[in-house]
Amino acid sequence: MTTVGSVAAVLLLAATGCGSSENGARNSNSVQPAGAGKPLGGAYDTGYGAGGYGSGAAVAGSGSGSDVGSGSGSGKAEPAGQLSVRDIASVGSVVTDSAGMALYRFDKDTPQPPKSNCEGDCATTWPAVPADDASAAAGIDAALLGSVARADGSKQLTLGGWPVYRYAKDTKAGEAKGEGVGGTWHALAPDGKKAIDKKQKADGGGGMGGMEMKAGTELSVADNEKLGKILVDGKWRTLYRFDKDSAWPMKFGCLGACLDTWKPAPAVDKSKAEGIAGKLVGSVKRPDGSEQLTIDCWPVYTFTGDTEPGQTNGHNKQGLWFAVTPEGKKVPPTA
Repeated sequence: MTTVGSVAAVLLLAATGCGSSENGARNSNSVQPAGAGKPLGGAYDTGYGAGGYGSGAAVAGSGSGSDVGSGSGSGKAEPAGQLSVRDIASVGSVVTDSAGMALYRFDKDTPQPPKSNCEGDCATTWPAVPADDASAAAGIDAALLGSVARADGSKQLTLGGWPVYRYAKDTKAGEAKGEGVGGTWHALAPDGKKAIDKKQKADGGGGMGGMEMKAGTELSVADNEKLGKILVDGKWRTLYRFDKDSAWPMKFGCLGACLDTWKPAPAVDKSKAEGIAGKLVGSVKRPDGSEQLTIDCWPVYTFTGDTEPGQTNGHNKQGLWFAVTPEGKKVPPTA
């Protein structure tokens, strides 16, 4: 049975003033993956999706549990061939290679001038797509294709200036498991922008009973007809907390393959949060170095099974995942 007993690194909590009576006495600010020295248990054997989202869950700090900067894929630099556009329901219109595999961009790269900031272990999880042999099919402007020299001297494909990658955990055509990983990796739209952003714009950001969100809002409260008032991100995606995480001392229970299904919500600017007390809004650094949003010290996530804004398909998933109230509590399973 997989355990998380070899974790050595201690991460620092980014939030201050973190706490509520629900979490009891708090006198530490160290952060570890949950279950250190203990089996992770059944929740990882019967997860969402084929094979369970956590079977063989990775161990943070072991070189296989981090999705950004510490990968475990093959990293083979396969030629791209003719690029095409494929509609992936949860993400939108995504650029794929000749084999139908989704292609990605990294927010820590730059398009002008093009520069890749994914090297070493990062490039194992996110293999760079070679520029050689790449061509554009209908729907993609060939003028947007280019290349950038990597540190090893190889030429990486660029689209709209953005270096292009595959995700090692995508195992078949039509998958886009890398969308949103670490809050910094996104499937590519045909113009080099983020496919998910274009989808949300096309959908009008609806699904919340006519409610409106102020421009620039990154965290807000939605009135869901089934669950009542719940927290959503700036794209109206429901936010969830996980019972196998821990608020204090803060620990992560969602690692490895779990992150293919549950995406850590990126940290937000408190000044851009509406309907929630600022003292409840914080962040924590994950094992991959990314900053995850916390609500009353609980790390929060979005669910890949929510394919439209306003959906709450992840609520009470396995009796472990729950939508979050504006007070930072979990919405009851019976709501």
